[in-house]
Amino acid sequence: MKKRVFIVHGWDGVPESNWFPWLKKELEDRGYGVFVPQLPDAGNPRIYKWVPALAKVVGVADEETYFVGHSMGCQTIARYIESLSEGQKVGGAVFVAGFFKSLSGLEDEEGVRETEKHWLGAPPDLIKVRAHLNKSVAIFSDNDPYVPLDNQDDFRDKLGSQIIIEHNKGHFNEDEGVTELPSALESILDFSNS
Repeated sequence: MKKRVFIVHGWDGVPESNWFPWLKKELEDRGYGVFVPQLPDAGNPRIYKWVPALAKVVGVADEETYFVGHSMGCQTIARYIESLSEGQKVGGAVFVAGFFKSLSGLEDEEGVRETEKHWLGAPPDLIKVRAHLNKSVAIFSDNDPYVPLDNQDDFRDKLGSQIIIEHNKGHFNEDEGVTELPSALESILDFSNS
């Protein structure tokens, strides 16, 4: 069975942006099936739209199924994994600039605040998520304008994620010049070859 990797963009994201095309190519060159779905209404992300959309693309998940999420994509992956049947496991997940606790630096606009409350106000059951997840890594930047470093606690303490803190990568997007992310690639290769 071919190993599959699903790369999940964040709020306002598109599959062709940031480091997603680079990671897709690197993994495909190594024989992985890689999928980077466009989630619906990305400018106004909602749990009830994004999680079913991801589930539809994934089909049946198993231990040869891996995920890489960016920002709100991490929330989407965790909530999808939480919904799996008892005893079902996925191979691993790499969470890049993920958050369950807090966000900072957002515009003070009604729609933005509403979206923030929508995701942070209904936290996933991370203990349940961990039960379905063989391995995980959470990657943060020490100067992310949106995702404070205190978010790493949930990943480390509740999901058992290995924590990687990168220097000066901002929110890991093209605006910060981040078009490649070797730590994410290495994490997936490490999970899937061990």
